[in-house]
Amino acid sequence: MPPFTRPATRRGRPSEHARLLQCVQQILERSDRAVPWEPDTVGLPDARSDSALARINDVAFYANARNEVSALASVCVDLLHLHNPDGEDERRCQGCRLPWPCPTFGEISRLVS
Repeated sequence: MPPFTRPATRRGRPSEHARLLQCVQQILERSDRAVPWEPDTVGLPDARSDSALARINDVAFYANARNEVSALASVCVDLLHLHNPDGEDERRCQGCRLPWPCPTFGEISRLVS
């Protein structure tokens, strides 16, 4: 069973949903705290191509990566707030009412772990 879809224990440990949510929130916090990348502060990695266009694409990727990671983590947090075990019927997802773990939770779990 993937690590974030095992049933929660009854001994006070957080559920798999709570652990995945915490993991994604930590990614979001780290990306928000990270210093924006700039060529003069970090330096450019070695070029893999002599193409100027490829080099411009590399620089744009590194420059935007922090914001893109933050945005993706934020979407995952929002999805996990929607897709969680229903408080009354923990066998169903509160958001989509499918059996728990629902496909959305399973896919986020697969991608993050």
